[in-house]
Amino acid sequence: MSKITTELLLERAVPRSTRLRKIETLNLSKLQLKTGDLDPRLFSRLRHLQKLDLSDNLLDKFPNSLTLPDLRVLNCNNNKLEDVTALKQFPLLEELTYENNVYLTLNDDYKVMFLLQNLRLLNGKDITKLANHVRCVNSRKLTSKVTAHWEKFFRDQLPEKYTAEQVKSIKKKFLQSVQTNVVYGPSSLSEFTRWRVKMIAEEFLAYSLGLELNTDPEPEEKTEENEEESAESPSEAAEDVGQVGDLSSYIKNVTVASSKRKRNHSKSGSGNKRSKSQANTEEEAEDVSAEPLHFLQCHSKGNSREDFKTQLWSCVFEPLLDCGARKDPIVSSSRTVATCGGESVCLIDCETGTVLKKYKVATEEFFSVAWTTLTMVISDSQKKSHNILAAAGRRGIVKLIHVAADFCYGEIKAHKKPIATVCFSPTQETHLFTASYDKRIALWDIGIPDCDYNFKASQLLVLEVLSIPLRIALVPPCPEQYLLAGCESGCFAWNIKLDKDQKSRHFEAIFQFPDEDGSMTTSHRVDGLAFLNDDVVVSKSSKPGCIYLWSWSRSFDTKGKGCQRTVSAVILAELEWSMTDLSYLTLSTCPAKEYVFCGDEKGGVWMYHLSNYTTAWSSAKGKRSDKRIPPTQILKWPELRANGEQLTEIFINNVVSDPTFTYLVVLTSVNITAIWKKS
Repeated sequence: MSKITTELLLERAVPRSTRLRKIETLNLSKLQLKTGDLDPRLFSRLRHLQKLDLSDNLLDKFPNSLTLPDLRVLNCNNNKLEDVTALKQFPLLEELTYENNVYLTLNDDYKVMFLLQNLRLLNGKDITKLANHVRCVNSRKLTSKVTAHWEKFFRDQLPEKYTAEQVKSIKKKFLQSVQTNVVYGPSSLSEFTRWRVKMIAEEFLAYSLGLELNTDPEPEEKTEENEEESAESPSEAAEDVGQVGDLSSYIKNVTVASSKRKRNHSKSGSGNKRSKSQANTEEEAEDVSAEPLHFLQCHSKGNSREDFKTQLWSCVFEPLLDCGARKDPIVSSSRTVATCGGESVCLIDCETGTVLKKYKVATEEFFSVAWTTLTMVISDSQKKSHNILAAAGRRGIVKLIHVAADFCYGEIKAHKKPIATVCFSPTQETHLFTASYDKRIALWDIGIPDCDYNFKASQLLVLEVLSIPLRIALVPPCPEQYLLAGCESGCFAWNIKLDKDQKSRHFEAIFQFPDEDGSMTTSHRVDGLAFLNDDVVVSKSSKPGCIYLWSWSRSFDTKGKGCQRTVSAVILAELEWSMTDLSYLTLSTCPAKEYVFCGDEKGGVWMYHLSNYTTAWSSAKGKRSDKRIPPTQILKWPELRANGEQLTEIFINNVVSDPTFTYLVVLTSVNITAIWKKS
């Protein structure tokens, strides 16, 4: 039953009233109201309401049909609002306040200035001049850019006589392209710009092609950037810890040889380096038909476009999350990836290439990022799931970022030396492992922040390592019991079960592998480690030009009970790989599609599709593959040019696919993030 009744409205009227239609001022603050409590049928009777106070409630959005035709003043302070576009239903609104709504940003201020033509005061400030600029100058500039983008890239794609399907297809491509490429104003307003560009583009198509205009689209997902209060230069706006900085989505001064981005009419045989990737193996039985979508330069030191030295190290796709009111047909969690390198962490939409958010710490060099989903209490009786991003690096500090709120809400001083890698437990949402150059792996409970972002982190366990841990992986069938680590001096396993008394533990097993001479060794750097499925481990590199696949269960079972001991890895197969002796080119897996990925020292991405082998490996007596397995395909790095000069010596530090292998994100040694899409 709704908390709002006719009697309550009459009682909370100022002054009290006997009839709803006579109420001009209404105070509904501090009633713990939720969006569902605002009954449009009841509010439609408030025909003469001019002032409404909804502050200090739990509203996350406004219903679209409250029907308050005479509303002039609205107070929404201290709520949980996520979107402001529904406020356009109050066209006479002159004064609006919505301070202390953590999900609203500067982008939302600009949206209401555009939507509400009569708005004079926003959060107590006179915005008359700025609003006029937004409605007139900003709109005129964006309209010009949208029109130019159509003329340059899309007009020739539409034949003189076109079908409805052709129009539908060109509309979809144009809307995606124009939102990605049309840039105007400070980077802190990129989300507002994208919102307006989409609106202008739809109006343009409706006018030019006679398409039906969607006049009431769903509110877009907030891809806001926690902007500064003033329009600073990108370099100034990026300095604050946890704040979002420059969103230079594309490498403006880098070109791909022999083609232009997003051109669809290149002739075959023209040497187009952005066409379908070529197989570079002896067996060309399978071609995954991956195409490069974007090359981004978004981790530059000091936002410099001349920075081709910053190393990019880690990327992880955001977990799926029900976005509710923030659902957006353009941007979804499944294609959003977090990347890190240098002083920044970026969130990128893989389809559009848009850098959605950017976090910078001027004194940091980030090495690793990891996601978890926390169920947070946002009121006394309401819980909501939010994705939290952990980022760590050279300073030994873990930054905790509430992405939806664009807020770095805390940090954990985890180690006194750099943190090489981090990962969350798949079964305990608050359990975070940090592996450090201090030769320790620590398990932390990061806690769950309250509505004021107060949290308490505690250290649960410390694993002693003989050398620096480089990669860590929880064993899929028992992630609360065993952890594997690839280290500078070998591959180790620990029992991490928390029911044991000791808080500091030594390894239980060290695995030995064949070396170049064929003899078994434990002393080698393992800089790549991942599980292909519940049992098959993929690791490198005890032998040049080789990636090993081995059985966790059959290897560890040979240890038996008792003290720690050396065990031989039960090798299932070897994968052909580059003969380079360069370290820290790590590997990854896509278990759902049974793929292994690893980059090389020449910009190539080696892909291995192993579905034909895994069934045989799963048997208790599965035999080792006799020959090295060649890559299914090698994606060749295109010829990129910066300021007219070709980029050389491109090392692929990391390659990660999303769980469905739709997108492949490639991190390089030259400050370029490449995004490929599987056709």
